[in-house]
Amino acid sequence: MPSPKAKNPLRSGGSPVLGNSNGRFEFMSLNRTPPPHLIQRQGSDTTTARLRASESPTRRRGSGSSTGSTSGQGMPEEDCMRLNPSILGIALSSLLAIDLWLSKCLGVCACEDSSWGSIRPLMKLIEISGHGIPWLVGTAYCIYKSDSTAGQEVMLNLFMALLLDLVLVGIVKASVRRRRPVHNRMDMFATFSVDRYSFPSGHATRAAMCGRFLLAHLVLAAPLRVLVLLWAGTVGLSRVLLGRHNVTDVLFGFWMGYCQYNLVEMLWLSPQVLQALLGQL
Repeated sequence: MPSPKAKNPLRSGGSPVLGNSNGRFEFMSLNRTPPPHLIQRQGSDTTTARLRASESPTRRRGSGSSTGSTSGQGMPEEDCMRLNPSILGIALSSLLAIDLWLSKCLGVCACEDSSWGSIRPLMKLIEISGHGIPWLVGTAYCIYKSDSTAGQEVMLNLFMALLLDLVLVGIVKASVRRRRPVHNRMDMFATFSVDRYSFPSGHATRAAMCGRFLLAHLVLAAPLRVLVLLWAGTVGLSRVLLGRHNVTDVLFGFWMGYCQYNLVEMLWLSPQVLQALLGQL
């Protein structure tokens, strides 16, 4: 029968009892250097622990990501942190934030329960006055009813300018694809597929171009000229108040419409071309 003392690995003296392969017990003092075969065994255990740590899931994931990055499959660009952004990027981000904040503050007629929701019907009436369809229909009617060649020439060039404006604005909107403000209520008059985009404001480009056109080719009294300017500015302002566009959409639209008039003057249809077109009709 084995002695109970053999089952206790520690004796009262505090020295651990270790067993070897020969079945004999060896006593190792805590103050002495362990035998050489124990040092070799501890070294092998440390090496095994290091190998297991190197094969841990975290290490394997890190090695897999490094392999993927060397093969060209790195992290997506949007997941990477840009520690050194350019000054231009910071300026554009700041302007965009200011634009969104200012547009939201000025959208006081975005819906009926807004702070200025009572004047929303008036703003929608101004919106219709700058829409492309009423301008195209009205210009075509003036061409049909005009008796003079000069009047037909002016109205025909205005009609071509309106078509050019629709094409150019549609191209820019389809290229930029900036969404309308989140507080916008899509209840516009006669919308098209490209109208779900915001940049630039087609009403602003049309107002600026038609304003310059009317002031340059129609003989108007001073009060009427002031009314034309006020109408163009009110159309652009209504786009922001209704929540249809951001401030930069309207400002760029004014600039684009101003430049479109210069293009219209370059492509001006002469009376000879007008007579040829009317003769084919």
